[in-house]
Amino acid sequence: MRVILGLVRACHPGPTAAVTVLTTALAVASGRDAAGCALVAAAVLTGQLSVGWCNDAVDAGRDRTAGRADKPIVGGAVSVRAVRIAAITALVLCAPLSFASGPAAGAVHLTGVAAAWAYDLGLKATVLSWIPYAVGFGSLPAFVTLGLPGQPWPAWWAVLAGALLGCGAHLANVLPDISDDLATGVRGWPQRLGPGRVRALAPLPLLLATGLLVLAPPGPPAAGGWAALAAACALALAGLSLGRRSPRAPFAAAIAVAALDVVLLLARGTGITAS
Repeated sequence: MRVILGLVRACHPGPTAAVTVLTTALAVASGRDAAGCALVAAAVLTGQLSVGWCNDAVDAGRDRTAGRADKPIVGGAVSVRAVRIAAITALVLCAPLSFASGPAAGAVHLTGVAAAWAYDLGLKATVLSWIPYAVGFGSLPAFVTLGLPGQPWPAWWAVLAGALLGCGAHLANVLPDISDDLATGVRGWPQRLGPGRVRALAPLPLLLATGLLVLAPPGPPAAGGWAALAAACALALAGLSLGRRSPRAPFAAAIAVAALDVVLLLARGTGITAS
């Protein structure tokens, strides 16, 4: 039981659940049938599990150096070997589950998973650390639509909005750990920018995603879209203004803007396919 709980903690359960639920909800909104939605959920879940476990297995040495007792490997709840085996097993399961939605959909999803593994295995420590997040998040709308009858491609703005969401998620995710990362030699894009610049920059790709989701689809924006864009701008400004008094305010603002973007993307439903 201790090993199982350790594996659950090592998979980064919050992001894993969030990405799985978001993509499954997008599949439902886009018109995938029940079986198709179940396949999307299973493929994304196994892919995210593999990425989370790979991350903790690769970072075990750095986490020990940084004294990260909250990490299950460092705390002794589970071994590096067990986490590594779990990561490989999940990756092996992810491949057939991805291709069950079709060859094009499977290839796109596995490209996103491969990008995330590349991040874990070394790109996270380079100035190109943002690319796996952009590729991974940008691939999700394509994975959903390419599994529909006729295998339609997603609209360009849905892919670009997903990529921008990924860049914003990268900045927000790394922000709390920048000091520990620098101490252990990880110098990715956010670490090179530094905490102050990351706090200021994190909402920007998310605001760009909001603008795309409101303004880029065909037809005039609805009143709800304008309201969401105004709310996103207000949240970003509030995060920046409160950042000096509360270091977590910009992070919270970025998460709130990302949540608005997710709602806007889901609201497009079947409209995320290319016309």
